[in-house]
Amino acid sequence: MEIVVACICMVVAWLFMYRLKQRGSKGPKTWPFLGAAIEQLMNYEEMHDWLLKYLKQSRTVVVPMPFTTYTYIANPADVEHVLKNNFSNYPKGEVYHSYMEVLLGDGIFNVDGEQWKKQRKTASFEFASKNLRDFSTVVFREYSLKLCSILSLASNTQQLDMQELLMRMTLDSICKVGFGVEIGTLAPDFPENQFAKAFDSANVTVTLRFIDPMWKLKKFFNVGSEAVLDQDIKIIDDFTYSVIKRRKAEIQHNRDDHKMKHDILSRFIELSKDPDNNMTDKSLRDVVLNFVIAGRDTTATTLTWAIYMIMIHEEVAEKLYSELKKLEEDEEEEMNNKEDQESFDQRLMQFAGLLSYDSLGKLYYLHAVITETLRLYPAVPQDPKGICEDDVLPAGTKVKAGGMVTYVPYSMGRMEYNWGPDAACFKPERWLKDGSFQNASPFKFTAFQAGPRICLGKDSAYLQMKMALAILCRFYEFKLVPGHPVKYRMMTILSMANGLKLTVSKRT
Repeated sequence: MEIVVACICMVVAWLFMYRLKQRGSKGPKTWPFLGAAIEQLMNYEEMHDWLLKYLKQSRTVVVPMPFTTYTYIANPADVEHVLKNNFSNYPKGEVYHSYMEVLLGDGIFNVDGEQWKKQRKTASFEFASKNLRDFSTVVFREYSLKLCSILSLASNTQQLDMQELLMRMTLDSICKVGFGVEIGTLAPDFPENQFAKAFDSANVTVTLRFIDPMWKLKKFFNVGSEAVLDQDIKIIDDFTYSVIKRRKAEIQHNRDDHKMKHDILSRFIELSKDPDNNMTDKSLRDVVLNFVIAGRDTTATTLTWAIYMIMIHEEVAEKLYSELKKLEEDEEEEMNNKEDQESFDQRLMQFAGLLSYDSLGKLYYLHAVITETLRLYPAVPQDPKGICEDDVLPAGTKVKAGGMVTYVPYSMGRMEYNWGPDAACFKPERWLKDGSFQNASPFKFTAFQAGPRICLGKDSAYLQMKMALAILCRFYEFKLVPGHPVKYRMMTILSMANGLKLTVSKRT
């Protein structure tokens, strides 16, 4: 008995000394073997703000975990080192790939090396296509107008979840632009879509893997969240492979029609016919799902946060409305053939017809509103990279091979050393100089990554967001439902945990 008591005392004393040494340290408190896992799990639902607290104290935060170590960075010099200057040392890595493979497979967001280069080259060519841009403009306008028809029906009468509506709009849009299919989730009766539901659920589960040391065990025994993930992936795969099969059949049936389809999947199917590309249905499946997460979730969540920011900043709403009205009045004056009395729906349709790639490009304040939203509420709030070899970051932090470095756009947008004393304020004007939009360094404003992996779909994302917001903010006014809680949900994408409940009224 005395030996047992002595052992317990020794362990307690050892733990006491272990924690005593951490007094005054700026990072999370750790425990033997467990690292900072306990504190991180306790703060999981508010992890971005938990990291923000530590990154305000130190530009680099080291978080040891049971099987790896995460180094979080918010300093632009460190970010440039990781994303550009020493790019080859910081790939997605095997750890990240293993977490995300079940959902994203070997798609462009989940691979490195030659696989990534080949996909990047192909995707770059497709996104540069004027045909795709023109096709996208038509589709984005079409679904923005479908959303407007739902808002008009609900005007002054019912509450809506704007995030849910925007998720439906962007899912329908990406399926049309990406795969040439109409899935019809944005309808007045709000039909349930099993694919969208399963995709969201799978996204939550794979995000949890980053801090859940037991996920492989749960996967092995097919229990808990991993069992649910298996069911979700089956639904996702059934939908995706059916789209691929249907598209291939349509292309085969219309093989004598030399009119090329402009959706992305059709173009990849054509590329897959070249034996050198080694593209299977599984490869096409990965292409589809990577474009879904890029074209649906990121755009919808950014639009949701943008509408929320516009709602709670009346001066921003009025400036944006003035810019949109001016565009409308200028175009009407040039055309000089408008009747004085027109219905709301007529004016809405006519205004939407004015919105082209070029005219949207002139709406600098709208562009600034979206960019400022992305600064404070980046669609991808943190992005981890693997470490191939030991390295020293510009700020002096040593990182070890096998660990992970994560740059944190959510924190970077709130750092005074990046944006000045008003960093926490929503201020679209910070992006304007003499009325024109001014870009910031991509290593400070990292919403679209930077370096060799900078987002190829940036222009397409802005096109859809500007199209939707231009129409919505010109013709509708939004008010938050009193008492509705607004907070983020822990996923790879910064969506709202409770949606965005609001009421809508028409503007003339």
